[in-house]
Amino acid sequence: MDYVTTSADIAGIACDLLAIGVRQGQLDAALSVFEPSLARDLAAAAQADEFDGKPGALALWPALGRLAAPRLALVGLGDGSTDAVRRGAGAAASAARNRGVTRLVLALGDLDTERTIAAVEGVEAGAYRYDRFKAEDARKAPIGTVAFAGSVDTAAIERAKAIAVGQRLARDLVNGPAADVYPETLAAEAAQLAGDGMTVEVWDEQQIRAAGMGGITAVGQGSERPARFVHMTWKPAGAARRKLVLVGKGVTFDSGGLSLKPTDGMKTMRCDMAGSAAVIGVMRAVRDLRPDVEVHGIFGAVENMNSGGAYKLGDILTMYNGKTVEIHNTDAEGRLVLADCLSYADKLGADAIVDLATLTGAAVIALGSDYSALYSDNEALAAQLLTASDAAGESLWRMPLPEHYKEQLKADWATLKNIGGREGGSITAALFLKEFVEKTPWAHCDIAGPAFREKAFRHLAAGASGVMVPSLVRWILA
Repeated sequence: MDYVTTSADIAGIACDLLAIGVRQGQLDAALSVFEPSLARDLAAAAQADEFDGKPGALALWPALGRLAAPRLALVGLGDGSTDAVRRGAGAAASAARNRGVTRLVLALGDLDTERTIAAVEGVEAGAYRYDRFKAEDARKAPIGTVAFAGSVDTAAIERAKAIAVGQRLARDLVNGPAADVYPETLAAEAAQLAGDGMTVEVWDEQQIRAAGMGGITAVGQGSERPARFVHMTWKPAGAARRKLVLVGKGVTFDSGGLSLKPTDGMKTMRCDMAGSAAVIGVMRAVRDLRPDVEVHGIFGAVENMNSGGAYKLGDILTMYNGKTVEIHNTDAEGRLVLADCLSYADKLGADAIVDLATLTGAAVIALGSDYSALYSDNEALAAQLLTASDAAGESLWRMPLPEHYKEQLKADWATLKNIGGREGGSITAALFLKEFVEKTPWAHCDIAGPAFREKAFRHLAAGASGVMVPSLVRWILA
């Protein structure tokens, strides 16, 4: 999308849809840009439609020749906060995309830097559709131009677009069917980022096995699609003020292995690589924004499938850091892949490691579909991530990490087993991962809830959300 600004008279702007931002309790002020009779009629229509100005609320009507635009929308901006602006802009863009609008004007008032970024993020997220496999006549035209009526930070628009491009890439990868997005093709997507300061190293299944990555090897060996290990590196031209590592779960399809999932639990399991997709999306944004921070993006890509070669219950795996793991459930596979990646990341001498994974259904039971669960025993790192997620309008909730729960992971034949009991499943999964980070400040984000929506949510279409891309880019840039 192209973004421009306009100072023209609101009523006379030629576009396909004019969207007016309205704060709660300030409808009359928002409509004062129109001549009095039109303002009165719009106020009456808003009252009849019970439009209340809450964040993301929307009322849309034909302009009936009284404006240069054929359609007019009122979008709720709540208290005018950054997140409310994001939701309002997203609602307008979603409505515009649903109607094939190609020229959208947003009159959201004057926007400072953070609200400008939020508005662009909202537009990009709300306008996103994954319609690659729909018939051509069923696709809605993408929005081509968005004009802001009011002052905005034009430099901030470019930053927001870089974040949005990364988030859109993550959403495309997660939404892609497993027949198209599998370990080799996911690694190839990461490899395309190489150049212009970014390097990408890809290991094949022989290199993974030779390196002693027993988790990635075992989980991937049941599939005809061979596993891949990917290490992306961004290094600034000058001295780096921080060195950060992102690690993503990359299970491109999860059947559950021998601990087979039921049909309903399996049909959206193309989304089980949302953590690695987010890492790729963040690294794309980092390459475009070129921060003075060294950033590493790491993931193991596997399919968890059944065959004569699949790993089995009771198997004992030797992981990259030498610890052994007894397999009690082959559907607790993501932590095995992450464990090898975290052990590798721990050797890089970074200031912090953050891993992302659609790891447990227990996190969804605990927090629902709106929140990602945050685990860390490092107070400073946890605070940084919570601040970044709050600024990005993403819901991240700090969870406890009690050491005594680790008793559930004690194994008879190995260092630990790969699953605890039914109670505190998300916590014991995080404690398992913690065993593979010995010297680097670390945080784990269980994104199982918000990573993939089976129904539209607020201004987001059903499917992948690209969750944590905006938060992590902010964390890196801070």
